[in-house]
Amino acid sequence: MEIDWGGSATGNGNDMTKETILLTNVHTDLPLPIAEPLKTSLVEGDYQYYHYGCDGQDDRGWGCGYRTIQSMASWLGSNVKPQVQNKPPPSIPEIQQALVSMMDKPSSFLGSKEWIGTFEASLVLSYFYDVPCRLVHVRSGGAELEQVAVETLHRHFSKHRCPVMMGGDRDNSSKGVMGVCTGAAGSYLLIVDPHYYGGQLERGEVQRRGWAAWKKLASFNQSSFYNLCLPQIGGSIT
Repeated sequence: MEIDWGGSATGNGNDMTKETILLTNVHTDLPLPIAEPLKTSLVEGDYQYYHYGCDGQDDRGWGCGYRTIQSMASWLGSNVKPQVQNKPPPSIPEIQQALVSMMDKPSSFLGSKEWIGTFEASLVLSYFYDVPCRLVHVRSGGAELEQVAVETLHRHFSKHRCPVMMGGDRDNSSKGVMGVCTGAAGSYLLIVDPHYYGGQLERGEVQRRGWAAWKKLASFNQSSFYNLCLPQIGGSIT
């Protein structure tokens, strides 16, 4: 998928031109994290990997929520018909303008570097795609993450099949969740991380660098709460 956003950015010694070819389904071909899983549930359908600077805007340190929303929106535009099929993800300025128009943010929010999270994601996806979202609050990254989030995600991917946004307080880095795998010793989440900044990578390199990877629940911040934004797909899926 080629996006002409205008502008340019440079990072890690690699140029990002205004015509950025976004990778699709960066988790494809990742092996499961355990040999004999009891249950595995994955995203189905195509999405694009949006990350820091991919549109020429240097949003390092504050744009991860926007990028995760864009990845989710790319799935909606590719997989939900007829109302949103082929509708491109909104840009960062368009997301900010939408939140101001909905009176969620003041006008000073426009052009700012203010973070956004799962609540704003639910507003944005409803605004641009008419897709409601379910918000799930997990009070801690310990046992409740295993008890509440895992089963919620298994049900979500089985029914809706679309990407999920995850964020927290102490762990305030937004991330996309593309799957969940449960074994006898615990569960893993398939994370697509938008914090990469630099030039075009191959899918294998994205995975080798850990930008798309299975993460054991024990590796998450045990003292952070987490919120999940789960789009509720009501229309037909391609």
